[in-house]
Amino acid sequence: GATIGGALIPRLIDEIPALCVAACFAEGTTVIKDAKELRVKETDRIATMVAELEKIGAKVEPKEDGMIVHGNPALRVPSCSFESHGDHRVAMSMALTSFRADVEITINDIACVETSFPGFFDLLEAVSG
Repeated sequence: GATIGGALIPRLIDEIPALCVAACFAEGTTVIKDAKELRVKETDRIATMVAELEKIGAKVEPKEDGMIVHGNPALRVPSCSFESHGDHRVAMSMALTSFRADVEITINDIACVETSFPGFFDLLEAVSG
């Protein structure tokens, strides 16, 4: 777990959804703060990430300017269907959960990923073997 806030936030605001996924599987608690800008991205990424991460059984607490993620290294991803909410960062982040899934996962509405990272899913498949 870690605390992420202050001067770091502007430099990694778009990476926070992926960090939230990693935090779900980490030891300890991760606190993301000073990131109110997440509320006005393509989606309200705080609310969206909390909703999607709860589908895998993650313990995530939304805050006005971020969230608290209680890590669980033993967490495994169940069969579930994620929603991208039309947000490319959410779609790519939820795809990272496949590394901790013993079953196939589904992410609906992934066309949005093409706007920022064409070939993302091909690359993900290549590195996951």
